[in-house]
Amino acid sequence: MTTLRYGIIGTGMMGLEHVNNLLHVDGAEISALADPDAASRESAAALVPGATVYADHTQLIQDDVCDAVVLASPNMTHLEVLTDLLATDLHILVEKPLCTTVEDCYTVIELAEGRDALTWVGLEYRYIPQIARVIDEVDSGAVGVPRMVAIREHRFPFLQKVGDWNRFTRNTGGTLVEKTCHFFDLMCRIMPGAPVRVMASGAQDVNHLDESYNGEVPDILDNAFVIVEFDDGGRGMLDLCMFAEATHDQEQLSVAGE
Repeated sequence: MTTLRYGIIGTGMMGLEHVNNLLHVDGAEISALADPDAASRESAAALVPGATVYADHTQLIQDDVCDAVVLASPNMTHLEVLTDLLATDLHILVEKPLCTTVEDCYTVIELAEGRDALTWVGLEYRYIPQIARVIDEVDSGAVGVPRMVAIREHRFPFLQKVGDWNRFTRNTGGTLVEKTCHFFDLMCRIMPGAPVRVMASGAQDVNHLDESYNGEVPDILDNAFVIVEFDDGGRGMLDLCMFAEATHDQEQLSVAGE
């Protein structure tokens, strides 16, 4: 098997998860690591002693030490880093969400137009074995034409990340972007129609209200109900609570058809 050289841009919590996964993939070599945070760089370098380590992603790109890049930097940095990466012939896996605004997403799509290399957003929930089985069964007609998909996640609060960047909507795109884009992707994958309307109600009722960062209290939602309507009359529903310490059945997905 030909060795594929990977660079990891952003070596915080999610970047380290990608490092640990790639260390178990045959034919994958982690050749470079980049992060402006010294502690994050050191944590990743300890796992991959042979990798070249950078404080600036632009130097990683210039040195031509990778065939593919995993972008796992904070959400609000994606547009800037992707603008540099999409000017290369590197394959790119970008952690979800693609960007924090619709406008920035369209900019990235335009920049990626015509590239031969892969540009992929890491919406990996589709490949969780249980969910992949549901998708296969729905595709094979197990429920007939799907009319309703319901997803429930009752879970623990957001984890701490480097610099506490994920405590503010301006950095993450908001809870319904940062956390639940996986679920909206599943709705769109499972349902035969195209989404045309979204109705949502959410609030920050419990989590992080006693925290302060430079005098500012976090503003991220910790619960919501969302309904997505599709052009063929189908509907999807999300029930999210992030102050429920669910240790079993944290996430539930059901599909109903004719």
